[in-house]
Amino acid sequence: MHKKGITFGLICLLFLTSVITPAQVEARNFSVSAEAAILMEQESGRILYSKNAEQSLRIASITKIMTAILAIESGKMKELVKISSNAEGTEGSSIYLRAGEEILLEDLVYGLMLRSGNDSAVAIAEHVGGSLEGFVYLMNEKARELGMLSTQFQNPHGLDDHEEHYSSAYDMALLTRYAMNNSHYQEISSTKSHRVDGEQIRVWHNKNRLLTELYQYSTGGKTGFTKRARRTLVSTAKKDDLDLIVVTLNAPSDWHDHMNLFNWAFNSYSLKTLVEEGEFKDIEDEFYKNHVYSPYTFEYPLLESEVGLVEQKLTLYRPPTEEKREGYIPPQPVGKLEVTLSGEKIGQVPLYYDAPEVEEKQGFWSRFLSIFSMTLGVRTFDK
Repeated sequence: MHKKGITFGLICLLFLTSVITPAQVEARNFSVSAEAAILMEQESGRILYSKNAEQSLRIASITKIMTAILAIESGKMKELVKISSNAEGTEGSSIYLRAGEEILLEDLVYGLMLRSGNDSAVAIAEHVGGSLEGFVYLMNEKARELGMLSTQFQNPHGLDDHEEHYSSAYDMALLTRYAMNNSHYQEISSTKSHRVDGEQIRVWHNKNRLLTELYQYSTGGKTGFTKRARRTLVSTAKKDDLDLIVVTLNAPSDWHDHMNLFNWAFNSYSLKTLVEEGEFKDIEDEFYKNHVYSPYTFEYPLLESEVGLVEQKLTLYRPPTEEKREGYIPPQPVGKLEVTLSGEKIGQVPLYYDAPEVEEKQGFWSRFLSIFSMTLGVRTFDK
């Protein structure tokens, strides 16, 4: 049962915050080969498993998640991109772009994500950022905005051409969580094959074997490899209502790492509704009763053993005295509902006041006109 305590007092305007709380459990029936790894529930950001998750390491082509989301957010996806000789000559994995040809930016993003084209990454960067340097600046600005504090980007593809190009499993999970809120990114990330018609017909098949053949619950992700970074992988999966993100860095057995972590989480956790959207019940105060509501539902992934450890604390502005209630308009939001798990805050939902309908009082002239109209037998109509 949820415990609720009511405290009246002046509070600031409060909005939803979801504090990431590591689960007090460990995956004991399998090992993780990765040097660094993280398993995160997408909606809440709760960390369900971590291993050296804050350690900054080389990340190889999972860098391209940032390149993709910046391209998508640029608003230029339907623009034609003229391929430069600089892009054509990019080393490593390629979609074999030719200098001088024109191709939609959207198609370049598909080539980036499905085939990990380094030439595509450079073409995207030059078009969206104006130059490689300009685009790298945008990448690092976005990283700061998302709270990726263990990350530094130096290129749009992840090649080992700079010493100061790195991130952490945790930061890449933050980035993926953000990107997965974008429907266009979701669509591209989950695409198994993509065809480009035109002067040269191209068909690209996704390198992510979790998506294409290994894991039925896979919803997308990005592969990566360089000689120095070794195997890196970001993947997402969904089963029932649970959306998960796994990131592994330097993982010799990354496919198995991801499937094991996904399966363990799907078997161990379920998404629980802790706050329902709509009227908030169980408030006895006369002023607030039946007038306080939550603007949305708050859900959180929990083990069955954790359900009884959830508590709620309700805080509202001090209600007005009876003599001051007429015409009183409370501030919005009028309070908050703080949700804790084992004493640690996992969420905070703002609460709003829905004022009861009050019949509008007529002024002197309104009353006079009503009486005058009735006396003369005149009817008035609303327009």
